[in-house]
Amino acid sequence: MKGCWTTRPHRLHRPHRHRRPSGSLPPAKDSLWRDRRFVRFWCGQSVSQFGDRISELALPLMAVGALHASANQVALLTALVWTPNLLGLFLGAWVDHRPAKRRLMLLADLIRAAVLLSLPIAYALDTVTLGQLYTVAALTGTAAVVFNTAYSSFFAHLVPPESYVEANSKLSASRSVSFIAGPAIGGGLVQALTAPVAVIADALSFVASAILVGRTRVDEPAPDPVPTVPAGPSLLRRAREGLTFVIHEPVMRAGLLCATTVNFFTFLAGTGLLVLFADRVLHLSPGAIGLAFGVGATGGLLGAVASPAIARRIGIGRSIVAGAVLFPAPYALIAAATGPTWARPGFLAAAEFLSAFGVMLFDVNLNSLQTSVVPDGLRSRVAGAYSTVNYGVRPLGALIGGELATLAGLRVTLIVAAVGGAMSALWLLASPIPGIRELGRAPVESRQE
Repeated sequence: MKGCWTTRPHRLHRPHRHRRPSGSLPPAKDSLWRDRRFVRFWCGQSVSQFGDRISELALPLMAVGALHASANQVALLTALVWTPNLLGLFLGAWVDHRPAKRRLMLLADLIRAAVLLSLPIAYALDTVTLGQLYTVAALTGTAAVVFNTAYSSFFAHLVPPESYVEANSKLSASRSVSFIAGPAIGGGLVQALTAPVAVIADALSFVASAILVGRTRVDEPAPDPVPTVPAGPSLLRRAREGLTFVIHEPVMRAGLLCATTVNFFTFLAGTGLLVLFADRVLHLSPGAIGLAFGVGATGGLLGAVASPAIARRIGIGRSIVAGAVLFPAPYALIAAATGPTWARPGFLAAAEFLSAFGVMLFDVNLNSLQTSVVPDGLRSRVAGAYSTVNYGVRPLGALIGGELATLAGLRVTLIVAAVGGAMSALWLLASPIPGIRELGRAPVESRQE
């Protein structure tokens, strides 16, 4: 294994670190809770996350309950949410040369709100179809790609580099809280008001996010000018530059290979099939499913809050490796769920708890580490290239998961997801990441090749 954590550390290569205007950011020693801009942005993202949890439950339940969708149709719905990430390579290159990334994020929020509101309108007219659900999934997914590629640059200038882990921890903590309360609220809303009406809450959350993002200003550097002469970089060339950086930077490359592998296998049994398994195999009600997901999501809150301390204790690299294993492995526990009615939700909740803890341990530390190695001029391009591969594999996993569930059964699909996902950590063991103890300090092997 390269770069054991006991290896004497050296400076991690950081190309083109940007200069920050005096007074534009709080001192690193201060808590981010004192930074009004960060708190405003955090509030917007927290509200949006709560809305997402409702839709993540409501859309598949709408497909399963109201439209009697099959396993393949539910898998296709999940796939369409992530398919637009295949365009991330080019969208990231385009976003990198847009001067107002905050406005792009605001626009993406408003588009998602409008698209989601079409569902309750169609429901009122008794015209909801699977085709409309597929269209909503694809359009909201496309808007999410634009938001996320712009977000990478926005976040890097919202807080100082020393606060990346703290900021990601706080954002992930609120996301985890949404996983605790969101599914329970969503399940209750679906049961009381029907799924299409419950989706209104998610649409309104995007409106709130747009308002708060619009009021959060950061000092972003101006994008590099694009020459009008023929020798100027084309969109294809700029996209290729982002992908080239990801391939040749050791931390980015290993992180991408690991994240892509774990995402493929966990999406074999993505949220849609988990809901299907809970509904048709475990015979749980929408309220019980939402409650189990909510209770299990407390593991995500604990993981998000504990990630900085765990990284300080065992090193940020080893924390990433541990999270990569703990995230997918509990799917095997869901597959083993059996027993009386009261016990089956317990299996689901316990597995969700462990998995949520693992994914936060993985995400908080890997996102912070990767943010620290990407130069300003490439942030959106790198984010686009990364999401094209990492998120682009999710629809493939979802579709294969639907076929596997149809041929071999839902329990077998869950076991394959657990075993294959845990093996993603092998990519990290062959990289410098396990030897990195903290941001800015890493073994010699982590220098850019």
